[in-house]
Amino acid sequence: MDGYKPYNPYEEEPTPPKRSEKPEKKRGIVGYFLSGLSGVLVGALLLWLLMPNLQNALPNNSGASNSNGNITSTQQVSTNVTSDITGAVEKTSAAVVGVTNLQEVSDFWSSQQGEQEAGTGSGVIYKVEGDRAFVVTNHHVVDGATSIEVTLEGGKKVNAELVGSDVWTDLAVLEMDAADVETVIEFGDSEALTQGEPVIAIGNPLGLDFFGSVTTGILSGKERVIPVDLNQDGQQDWQTEVLQTDAAINPGNSGGALINIAGQLIGINSMKISQTTVEGIGLAIPINSAIPVIEDLEHYGEVKRPSMGVTLIDVEQVPSFHQEETLKLPNDVTTGVVVDDVLENSPAAAAGMKQYDVVVEMDGEKIENMLELRQYLYTEKEVGDSMTVKVYRQGKLVELTMELTDNNAL
Repeated sequence: MDGYKPYNPYEEEPTPPKRSEKPEKKRGIVGYFLSGLSGVLVGALLLWLLMPNLQNALPNNSGASNSNGNITSTQQVSTNVTSDITGAVEKTSAAVVGVTNLQEVSDFWSSQQGEQEAGTGSGVIYKVEGDRAFVVTNHHVVDGATSIEVTLEGGKKVNAELVGSDVWTDLAVLEMDAADVETVIEFGDSEALTQGEPVIAIGNPLGLDFFGSVTTGILSGKERVIPVDLNQDGQQDWQTEVLQTDAAINPGNSGGALINIAGQLIGINSMKISQTTVEGIGLAIPINSAIPVIEDLEHYGEVKRPSMGVTLIDVEQVPSFHQEETLKLPNDVTTGVVVDDVLENSPAAAAGMKQYDVVVEMDGEKIENMLELRQYLYTEKEVGDSMTVKVYRQGKLVELTMELTDNNAL
């Protein structure tokens, strides 16, 4: 048949023709490079546009940036802190001064004399009168001084004179030129203090150059009575009423100020009392007890105290043989104060008191030792007062009445 072609299995079947397509171009190295470069340029452009917003988002305290956005330094932040304590310190610190005890020394080899520092402490300017300023400090700070130097808050040193000093209360008053005095402290009321209220101690610790060291704490106790050995003979000579605080009071703080939160002076710090009796607590002389002493020292150079005009010894220090044979005390009398000597023209002599009388009672108050006798005489009586005294004389109880005079008038 025309056009018929028998199937031959060994003949290859023709491939159908492909549809029309555009020939595929192969991408070379140059193409990849150009594509990547364009991406980098686009990214850089976007970063440049966003940079101001990123700079504003950085924390202020993380650093300062230069024009390129790089951190170049750390910023310093200043904070102004104020509180009741800082306010009280600012009000009073200029009234607290350093006190230097200068004493004469001699050089054996050169036969020359000079002065050198024997101790340091603190003081408080409490009064300006005319061109003179008055400073209260501790007796032991200026004891034995041949001259005294006061260091003001700014560091200026001023010569001071001792007006008066009292060993019993450990207080002293100084006088100096007031030309450079900026402020005086205000007296508070130590009787109005409340246990637990905040207090501040200001002074010159450890004898360092004076910068007005400040420590804080609370009023741990008021009306504390501390026995004190004044002459270091192992016997208690006096009982001092003190304020107790946990504010640190170190050597050099003696004579400094203990103030309340209002910046008022409530006590005079005394390291000597702390050293001789206790550890770990600060003690201060209450300002209400100090004011009469300060006034006497300022006006008289000494404290006016009543005197009996006798020398004394405790019965407990007398051997039992002399208690029985010399004093002839009853067996049930084991305490009291023996009159060892009676001064001429004294209140005791005028009242008829004799040697070896044993004082057991004053104005109805039982007296067991010299500490109690002094405490009653110096705190309860005044010059010119009348006092009734009961004594054992050769085993018999005798009552005497005396008119007390000034202790320095004898």
